[in-house]
Amino acid sequence: MKKKDRGGAEVNSSSMADIAFLLLVFFLVTTTIPNENGLMIQLPPKQPEDTPPVEQAEQNVFKVRINSADKLLVEDEPLEDISKLKEMAIEHITNPTGSKEFADSPGKAIVSLKNDRGTSYETFITVLDQLQGAYYEIWGRSVGLTADEYRNLDRKNPDELELYELAKTRTGLKGMSISIAQPTSTGG
Repeated sequence: MKKKDRGGAEVNSSSMADIAFLLLVFFLVTTTIPNENGLMIQLPPKQPEDTPPVEQAEQNVFKVRINSADKLLVEDEPLEDISKLKEMAIEHITNPTGSKEFADSPGKAIVSLKNDRGTSYETFITVLDQLQGAYYEIWGRSVGLTADEYRNLDRKNPDELELYELAKTRTGLKGMSISIAQPTSTGG
């Protein structure tokens, strides 16, 4: 007698495509996609077309320029160490000595940032972070906090909201006055 030739055990693969499709749908539905926020900058409200430009006294404007080689020019002087920028901005905004070279008052101070189109993104963000950090430092110092502690205040907590508002009142700074100008062409 001859034995029947039985083939190897086969797995029915007709439902594999259905299972793969269901897994794909499951992972698409449950996966969260990171949201790239970009720069968190609050822009001022749009002004009417016929609004005349506001004139500023020269000493109230703290000028920061970045060229295409990522070199800084602060108040028309070269600055090699970006980490010194924050303290320079704080001194200009608060004017602790009452100098005629610095802002008349913190509320009148404006930080002007202008870069070249060839400026690296990293340098621009580092400079902007230093300038924003100056404001957080000023507000924090006014209520006995560090810049990071002030930045992380929970405005939903009544006690922390009170500190937040107190810092704004004590310093006379309601917001950050950082003017970011249109970039100049490369090498300009």
